[in-house]
Amino acid sequence: MHILKLREGEEFIKLGQALKATGIVDSGIDAKEIIQQGLVLVDGEIEVRRGRKLYDGAEVSYDDEKISIQK
Repeated sequence: MHILKLREGEEFIKLGQALKATGIVDSGIDAKEIIQQGLVLVDGEIEVRRGRKLYDGAEVSYDDEKISIQK
């Protein structure tokens, strides 16, 4: 599991940015494609918006990879 810490003063990170920041995808285009295909889950539900805001406590799943968003 990847733990992604929000930067000081940030309340959220967008889904596409989180996938790139953890190295799960190589580019924003890759993130857009897997999200639009319905392959990414946020808190157990399919998410198709690349700009979905992820707050402290959110969990993202793709394939066998998981991201936990923390403050």
